[in-house]
Amino acid sequence: MSNRWKPNVTVAAVIEKDGRFLLVEEETSHGLRLNNPAGHLDPGESLVEGCAREALEETTWHFRPTALLGVYISRFVKAANGEDVTYLRFAFAGELGERDPRLELDTGIVRTLWLTPDEIRASADRHRSPLLLRCMEDYLAGVRLPLSALYTDPSVYDPQPVAGAK
Repeated sequence: MSNRWKPNVTVAAVIEKDGRFLLVEEETSHGLRLNNPAGHLDPGESLVEGCAREALEETTWHFRPTALLGVYISRFVKAANGEDVTYLRFAFAGELGERDPRLELDTGIVRTLWLTPDEIRASADRHRSPLLLRCMEDYLAGVRLPLSALYTDPSVYDPQPVAGAK
Protein backbone atom coordinates (compact mmCIF):
# COMPACT_ATOMS: atom_id res chain seq x y z
CA MET A 1 0.00 0.00 0.00
CA SER A 2 1.45 3.37 -0.99
CA ASN A 3 1.01 6.61 0.90
CA ARG A 4 -0.82 9.28 -1.03
CA TRP A 5 0.89 12.67 -0.94
CA LYS A 6 -1.44 15.36 0.38
CA PRO A 7 -0.24 18.94 0.49
CA ASN A 8 -1.67 21.22 3.16
CA VAL A 9 -4.14 23.56 1.45
CA THR A 10 -4.06 27.03 2.95
CA VAL A 11 -5.70 30.37 2.25
CA ALA A 12 -4.11 33.75 2.91
CA ALA A 13 -5.38 37.32 2.97
CA VAL A 14 -3.10 40.08 1.69
CA ILE A 15 -4.68 43.14 3.28
CA GLU A 16 -3.37 46.63 2.49
CA LYS A 17 -4.59 49.94 3.88
CA ASP A 18 -2.89 53.29 3.43
CA GLY A 19 0.36 51.69 2.26
CA ARG A 20 0.60 49.24 5.17
CA PHE A 21 -0.14 45.53 5.29
CA LEU A 22 -2.00 43.72 8.05
CA LEU A 23 0.11 40.89 9.45
CA VAL A 24 -0.19 38.63 12.45
CA GLU A 25 2.53 37.86 14.94
CA GLU A 26 2.10 34.28 16.08
CA GLU A 27 3.69 31.78 18.40
CA THR A 28 5.51 28.95 16.62
CA SER A 29 7.99 26.27 17.61
CA HIS A 30 10.67 28.70 16.34
CA GLY A 31 9.46 31.64 18.43
CA LEU A 32 7.34 34.60 17.36
CA ARG A 33 6.90 34.80 13.61
CA LEU A 34 5.12 37.13 11.18
CA ASN A 35 2.62 35.95 8.60
CA ASN A 36 -0.31 37.01 6.49
CA PRO A 37 -3.62 36.20 8.10
CA ALA A 38 -3.73 32.62 6.84
CA GLY A 39 -4.70 29.10 7.70
CA HIS A 40 -5.93 25.74 6.56
CA LEU A 41 -8.98 25.33 4.38
CA ASP A 42 -11.74 23.62 6.35
CA PRO A 43 -14.07 20.92 5.02
CA GLY A 44 -17.30 22.30 3.60
CA GLU A 45 -16.04 25.75 2.59
CA SER A 46 -14.86 27.37 -0.60
CA LEU A 47 -11.42 28.95 -0.92
CA VAL A 48 -12.96 32.43 -0.71
CA GLU A 49 -15.02 31.52 2.37
CA GLY A 50 -11.97 29.99 4.03
CA CYS A 51 -9.91 33.12 3.43
CA ALA A 52 -12.58 35.41 4.90
CA ARG A 53 -12.95 33.11 7.93
CA GLU A 54 -9.21 32.89 8.60
CA ALA A 55 -8.77 36.66 8.30
CA LEU A 56 -11.55 37.25 10.82
CA GLU A 57 -10.31 34.57 13.25
CA GLU A 58 -6.72 35.76 13.17
CA THR A 59 -7.22 39.54 13.09
CA THR A 60 -10.84 40.28 14.20
CA TRP A 61 -11.21 42.28 10.96
CA HIS A 62 -13.86 41.39 8.39
CA PHE A 63 -12.33 40.80 4.96
CA ARG A 64 -14.01 40.15 1.62
CA PRO A 65 -11.75 38.56 -1.02
CA THR A 66 -12.25 40.21 -4.42
CA ALA A 67 -9.30 38.83 -6.42
CA LEU A 68 -6.95 35.88 -6.43
CA LEU A 69 -3.31 36.96 -6.19
CA GLY A 70 -2.00 33.54 -7.05
CA VAL A 71 -1.47 29.94 -6.12
CA TYR A 72 1.82 29.29 -4.35
CA ILE A 73 3.62 26.18 -3.17
CA SER A 74 6.37 25.81 -0.60
CA ARG A 75 8.03 22.87 1.12
CA PHE A 76 10.25 22.28 4.12
CA VAL A 77 11.44 19.49 6.38
CA LYS A 78 10.81 19.83 10.11
CA ALA A 79 14.15 19.64 11.89
CA ALA A 80 12.62 18.10 15.01
CA ASN A 81 11.18 14.98 13.37
CA GLY A 82 12.16 15.02 9.69
CA GLU A 83 8.55 15.43 8.55
CA ASP A 84 8.34 16.62 4.92
CA VAL A 85 5.66 19.34 4.72
CA THR A 86 4.25 21.01 1.61
CA TYR A 87 1.90 23.99 1.65
CA LEU A 88 -0.33 24.91 -1.29
CA ARG A 89 -1.43 28.50 -0.66
CA PHE A 90 -4.23 30.39 -2.35
CA ALA A 91 -3.68 34.09 -1.64
CA PHE A 92 -6.33 36.76 -2.02
CA ALA A 93 -6.59 40.53 -2.17
CA GLY A 94 -9.81 42.17 -1.17
CA GLU A 95 -11.76 44.72 0.79
CA LEU A 96 -11.19 45.34 4.47
CA GLY A 97 -14.36 45.71 6.48
CA GLU A 98 -14.86 46.67 10.09
CA ARG A 99 -13.00 45.29 13.07
CA ASP A 100 -15.22 43.31 15.45
CA PRO A 101 -14.21 44.40 18.98
CA ARG A 102 -16.22 41.53 20.50
CA LEU A 103 -13.87 38.93 19.03
CA GLU A 104 -10.55 37.70 20.38
CA LEU A 105 -7.53 36.76 18.30
CA ASP A 106 -7.24 33.08 17.40
CA THR A 107 -5.16 30.81 19.63
CA GLY A 108 -1.45 31.37 19.03
CA ILE A 109 -1.87 34.85 17.57
CA VAL A 110 -0.14 37.35 19.85
CA ARG A 111 -1.08 40.55 18.01
CA THR A 112 -1.76 42.15 14.68
CA LEU A 113 0.59 44.64 13.04
CA TRP A 114 0.30 47.13 10.19
CA LEU A 115 3.70 47.20 8.45
CA THR A 116 5.05 49.00 5.40
CA PRO A 117 6.51 46.98 2.53
CA ASP A 118 10.02 48.04 3.60
CA GLU A 119 9.38 46.90 7.18
CA ILE A 120 8.15 43.54 5.88
CA ARG A 121 11.17 43.13 3.62
CA ALA A 122 13.51 44.04 6.50
CA SER A 123 11.94 41.43 8.78
CA ALA A 124 12.32 38.45 6.40
CA ASP A 125 14.19 36.46 9.07
CA ARG A 126 10.99 36.55 11.16
CA HIS A 127 8.60 35.40 8.44
CA ARG A 128 6.76 32.18 9.17
CA SER A 129 6.48 31.44 5.46
CA PRO A 130 8.64 32.42 2.49
CA LEU A 131 5.35 33.06 0.72
CA LEU A 132 4.52 36.13 2.84
CA LEU A 133 6.99 38.30 0.94
CA ARG A 134 6.17 36.86 -2.48
CA CYS A 135 2.45 37.44 -1.99
CA MET A 136 3.05 41.05 -0.96
CA GLU A 137 5.34 41.68 -3.93
CA ASP A 138 2.74 40.22 -6.31
CA TYR A 139 0.11 42.46 -4.74
CA LEU A 140 2.34 45.52 -5.18
CA ALA A 141 3.02 44.52 -8.80
CA GLY A 142 -0.74 44.67 -9.46
CA VAL A 143 -1.34 40.95 -9.91
CA ARG A 144 -5.08 40.29 -9.70
CA LEU A 145 -6.85 37.25 -11.09
CA PRO A 146 -10.65 37.09 -11.22
CA LEU A 147 -12.44 35.00 -8.61
CA SER A 148 -14.31 33.45 -11.52
CA ALA A 149 -11.12 31.42 -12.12
CA LEU A 150 -12.09 29.45 -9.01
CA TYR A 151 -14.95 26.98 -9.00
CA THR A 152 -16.50 25.31 -5.98
CA ASP A 153 -18.57 22.28 -6.84
CA PRO A 154 -21.81 21.92 -4.81
CA SER A 155 -20.42 18.62 -3.48
CA VAL A 156 -18.14 20.67 -1.21
CA TYR A 157 -21.21 21.67 0.81
CA ASP A 158 -23.16 18.42 0.48
CA PRO A 159 -20.92 15.44 -0.32
CA GLN A 160 -22.71 12.38 -1.60
CA PRO A 161 -21.52 8.77 -1.32
CA VAL A 162 -20.03 7.40 -4.54
CA ALA A 163 -20.62 3.74 -5.34
CA GLY A 164 -17.36 1.81 -5.52
CA ALA A 165 -15.24 4.66 -4.12
CA LYS A 166 -12.60 3.73 -1.58
